[in-house]
Amino acid sequence: MKTLYPNQIDDFKIGHNQNQTALTGCTVIICEEGAVTGVDVRGGAPGTRETDLLASENTVEKAHATFLAGGSAYGLDAGSGIMKFLEEKEIGYDVQSTKVPIVPGAILFDLGVGNAKVRPDQDMGFKACENAYQKEKLFGNIGAGTGATIGKALGPEYSMKAGIGYAGYELGPLQIAATVAVNAVGDVIDPLIGKQIAGIFDRKKNQLLSTSDILLTKAEQSFNQNGYFGNTTIGTIMTNAKLTKAQTNKISSIAQDGIAKTIDPSHTLMDGDTLFTMASNKIEVDPTIICVLATKVVAEAIIDGVKKAKTTLGYPAVQDLSL
Repeated sequence: MKTLYPNQIDDFKIGHNQNQTALTGCTVIICEEGAVTGVDVRGGAPGTRETDLLASENTVEKAHATFLAGGSAYGLDAGSGIMKFLEEKEIGYDVQSTKVPIVPGAILFDLGVGNAKVRPDQDMGFKACENAYQKEKLFGNIGAGTGATIGKALGPEYSMKAGIGYAGYELGPLQIAATVAVNAVGDVIDPLIGKQIAGIFDRKKNQLLSTSDILLTKAEQSFNQNGYFGNTTIGTIMTNAKLTKAQTNKISSIAQDGIAKTIDPSHTLMDGDTLFTMASNKIEVDPTIICVLATKVVAEAIIDGVKKAKTTLGYPAVQDLSL
């Protein structure tokens, strides 16, 4: 099994755009021919667009792009810019009179980090699409990860910077990858070493604290006591495997294990953890293999997004810690 780099994915293009001053952005994943697409939404506070359309019993099979954005519910506006871009390229569901791009998406809450009055909009979505056609592929403090933070149960003074990450593999002709924006309330655990690497960080004592332990010791208090409730980890899995719509939905559900393996706690009432699976339907493969690999790339993309993040506005990043 070989590493699959972002510019090596045959059927998908990943692009970002962001405002580094306001600290928000969006990421788009484009499949020009359309990809059979499913979704799984966990937690009690999701923010999504067009996810009902992806239900297995509904008519439309393929999406032409998915997007991940900051800006809370305002960030869903980026989807309109993505539709505009794809329409101009005549990419979409053919309804005879025109082509309608199918563009589901999910958002995360980053309004408390930078300028809450600046959010991903149509222009940012359009520019993310333009950038998807460039060769350079960057991750970390970019796109939907620009304003992402983690470890929020004690408020921003204990939180750390996270970002958007990527992981991918090639197994013979099979390709599978994931890009995930990490904005969790919880801590990040690296399963390879079985150790917490990020989350609640006590700056004075220079040590990481356990979110689960803190929540359990303060069980009688409101989870929202600090007014800092913006969480959610969102991502898209990409593969050239042949899958049905029902299978992409199930794989999205199973791949949430990748979040559970790396984020503690995950899928809380204040999270809106959402994963899309897009399949370009080129390679025959046992769907069980995709389930295993999808969980793997989601987990590794989360670790990548945390490790590639850089310290911003006093939010320390993993690469700058000396633990």
